[in-house]
Amino acid sequence: MSTHVFTELLRSDMTPSFGVTEPGAIALAVSRARSFTEGEIKSIELSVNSGIYKNSFTCGIPGTDEIGIPFAAALGAVAGDWTKGLEALGKASQLDLARAQVLLDAGKVHVELHEISSALYINARVSAGSHTAEVTITGTHTNISSIIVDGESLIRQEAAADEAPEPAAESVTGHSFAEMWEYAAEIPREEIDFIENAYKLNLALAEKGQFSDKCTICKELITQNGGMYSQDYLKTAHALTAAAIEARVRGLPCPAMSITGSGNHGIIATLPLYACYKVKGTDWETLLRATALSYLVTEYIKEYSGKLSAFCGCAVAAGTGSAVGLCYMLGGGRSAAEAVIRNMASGITGIICTGGNPACVMKAAAAIDIGCKSVELALSSVSIEPMHGINGFSVEDTMRNIGRIASPGMEKTEETILALMTEKTGRLPQR
Repeated sequence: MSTHVFTELLRSDMTPSFGVTEPGAIALAVSRARSFTEGEIKSIELSVNSGIYKNSFTCGIPGTDEIGIPFAAALGAVAGDWTKGLEALGKASQLDLARAQVLLDAGKVHVELHEISSALYINARVSAGSHTAEVTITGTHTNISSIIVDGESLIRQEAAADEAPEPAAESVTGHSFAEMWEYAAEIPREEIDFIENAYKLNLALAEKGQFSDKCTICKELITQNGGMYSQDYLKTAHALTAAAIEARVRGLPCPAMSITGSGNHGIIATLPLYACYKVKGTDWETLLRATALSYLVTEYIKEYSGKLSAFCGCAVAAGTGSAVGLCYMLGGGRSAAEAVIRNMASGITGIICTGGNPACVMKAAAAIDIGCKSVELALSSVSIEPMHGINGFSVEDTMRNIGRIASPGMEKTEETILALMTEKTGRLPQR
């Protein structure tokens, strides 16, 4: 029996990510370029699109007390293992950290903004000894589209367009929401057992956050809940999700299971559902089916918003996916789930992305709150009608419209966010 197309999409999209995805992608590009050179490093030049720049600006580097793009690039050069993909920084030692700092202190790392765009772009150029290598990543966080060594091109692919591309027919957007719902409800259990891996990683990450001195926000939420779990769904969902996200953005050495190229998307698409499983007493199979649906809705919206944009895809796209999954777990039908999507489009669209940092915890909390309320209303047959706001007259149009708000809708917003962030350059805390 052939594997369902949705199963193949989910399998290919679920990827372990060590730390915030964007620094991992930077380390991947730099370490791949470094692999073609020998000798003392003369310079590392990095050019990235606005989303990579913003998401990496003050995020924690895994296994260190450092933050930001320059350190991720330097560490990728001295300790990155490009064969590990987004986990390229998984084995850095204290000596590696010192070597990376030497490169920074010597002024050998240079970072520039390539363009304001939702199309993912990283260009890393490493000069060492008598060789120079240049690696370009486009489209997705691990897609190396170009390698040039000493002026000779080794591979060349078409770079992604500046705007979010029209999704291909074989993507999730070539299918209807009814097909997604049918898949989640009827696919044989054994075909989606692989989703369990997401819970193994994300729950382990949440445990790291719970007991780390670096994490403060989640500890307060856990205290307010009387522990990680209680009989209060909202407080449990807040505590669990916050612990995993804060652990990730503060750079604790434990991977998340990413979806659509983002660990935070993967966390929000799963852990609020796990809270429902623990608090409401639903069974494990229902959790897996709800998660498959959550992932598919997240992927659908992200196809239109672009991988990186001015709005918070974690809260808006994954938050909507998670709310739909919650509706499924609580016994809602397909029409109720479509009402949830309309409610989410009306209530949460427009939350901005300010990079991978502890602010992500607050955005996740907003997504969980609005998601829970959207589900409660939908299960009572109450929703915002299709005629209002950005809702469409089909559920597919509504999801598409959510994405379009980000790209091209918020490109000027992206410029303003970046301007506000970069005004702080030179005044960031030294760690």
